[in-house]
Amino acid sequence: MTTYAHRALLLTLSAAAVAGTLAAVSPAARAQAPGTTGPALAWGPCAQPGLPRQECAELPVPVDYRDPDGPRLTLAVSRVRSDRPAARRGTLLMIPGGPGEPGLPRLTAKGAALGKEMAGAYDLVTFDPRGTGGSSTASCALDADDRHLVALRPWPAPDGDITENLARSRRIADACGRHGGAVLRSLSTANEVRDIDRLRRALGEEKLSAWATSYGTYVGAVYAQKYPQHTDRWVLDSNDDPDPARLERRWLANMAVGADDRFPDFAAWAADPAREDEGLRLAERPQDVRPLFLALAAELDRAPKESATKGVPLTGNRLRQALQNTLQSDGLFRQFARLVRQAQDPAARPVLPDALAGPLPDAKAAVVLATLCNDVRWPASVPAYRRAVAADRVRHPLTAGMPVNVTHCAFWKDAPAEQPTRITDAGPSDILMLQNRRDPVSPYSGALKMRQALGGRARMVTLEHGGHGAYLANGTACGDRAVTAFLTTGRRPQRDVSCAD
Repeated sequence: MTTYAHRALLLTLSAAAVAGTLAAVSPAARAQAPGTTGPALAWGPCAQPGLPRQECAELPVPVDYRDPDGPRLTLAVSRVRSDRPAARRGTLLMIPGGPGEPGLPRLTAKGAALGKEMAGAYDLVTFDPRGTGGSSTASCALDADDRHLVALRPWPAPDGDITENLARSRRIADACGRHGGAVLRSLSTANEVRDIDRLRRALGEEKLSAWATSYGTYVGAVYAQKYPQHTDRWVLDSNDDPDPARLERRWLANMAVGADDRFPDFAAWAADPAREDEGLRLAERPQDVRPLFLALAAELDRAPKESATKGVPLTGNRLRQALQNTLQSDGLFRQFARLVRQAQDPAARPVLPDALAGPLPDAKAAVVLATLCNDVRWPASVPAYRRAVAADRVRHPLTAGMPVNVTHCAFWKDAPAEQPTRITDAGPSDILMLQNRRDPVSPYSGALKMRQALGGRARMVTLEHGGHGAYLANGTACGDRAVTAFLTTGRRPQRDVSCAD
C-alpha cells in the first residue's frame, strides 16, 4: 500500500466529529452566467409519472463529436426545479451508474429525499446517457439466451473451463460489429462527458454541481479532469480504480475482492438467531455460511434445479450471480436467504429474482457491452484468460473466476476511438468522495486508487459499512450528513475521515 493510501486510513471519527472538522471550499456558482450558450431545452410534462414539478426535455447531441454538424441523437433530460428561488444557488446533476443505467428513474426514486436534503439550493437535473432509457439507443440484435445476466457476466463452466465463454464472446462481438452501427460505436465515457458539458450549456450554467454514483464516479472524474472550470461541488459516491490502462477490465476483476470484503455482513445476518422464526437462518455460526453457500452452488452445478420460471433453471452460476446482486444492499439479504432455502428444499421451486429470470432488453445489453469495449482495449490472449480464471477460482471461490474471465471485448471489432483520460490532481479542490468500506461492486481498494489520483483535489469520507451506493441509500447517517453539508454549505472535512454510525 502506498504512503498516501496509509494516510487515507488515519482517522476514525464519529458523525459529530466529522461535522466539527469542516472547512469552506469554493464559493457559490450562480445560474445563467454570462457567456453560457447551448441548444435550447423545451421543457414539458414527462411521458411517465414522476415527482411534483418534474419536467422533461430532449437534448440533441452529435453522434460523433469529430463531426459536430453530422448526424444527431437525442438525450432524455429531466429536472425538478427548486421551490425556493431565494435559496437556489445552481444546478445539481445526478450522474447515473452502469454503464447502462438511465438517470430519469433515479431522479424519480431519489428526487424527493434529495430535494429535502438540499432545501431548495438546487434545481435537480439528470439525463439518460446515450444508449439508455428514453435517449437514442443502439442494438446488437443478440439472441435472448446471450442477454441473460448470467451469460453477459462471463461465469466459467463448473470445472473452470472457458470454452463456452470464448464462443459466446466471439458471437456477441460479431453481432455487435454487424448490427451496432455508428451509435453503438459512440457509446463511451468520453462522449458521455461531452454530452454532460453540452447539457450544462443548454441549462445556461457556468458551473455544475454533481452527485455521481458507481460507474458515474468515473464519468464525473473525467468531466472534472476535462472541464475543471465548470465544476462547483462534486460528489463521487462508490468509486473504483481509474487506471487508464485497465478501466472496466479492472473494475470487473475487483468484484472478486469486493465479494470477499462484503460476504461476512451477509453471513452474520444469516446466522443471527433473529432469522429463526422466519425460517431464514442458514447456519448457527457466521463462519458456517460461506461453506454452505459454496457447497450448494457446487450441487446446483451438478444438478440444476427447476425454478418457478419455465425454462430458466437455478444453476450454480445463477446462484452465484444472485449473491453478487444481493451483496449490494442489506435490504436484499432476506430475498437471497429465501432463495437458498428454496434451493435446499427438494419439494420447492425456487423463485428467481427478476434480474435473473429473463434476458436484458436488447438496447440495455448493447450499451453495457459497447461501453466496456469502446473505452479501452482488452487483452486477446486466450491462454492468459485460462490461467487467470484457474488462479482466481482458488483465491476467490465466491466468484469462481468470473471477474477475470474472457469477455466479448477480447474480440471487439473496433479499436477505442481515443485514449482514456488519466485522472490527476490538476484542478480545483472541490471533490468529496464517499465510500463504503465493504462495497462489493466498487471495493475500497479501488477507491483508494481514485483517491490517490485526485490528490489535493479531493477529500474522502469512508463509511464503516457495507453495500454499494452510499448517499441516501446503503451508507450511514454520518455519510449522509457529510454530503449534504458539502452540497449545501460548501464545507467538507479538512482531511480524509472515517465514520461508523
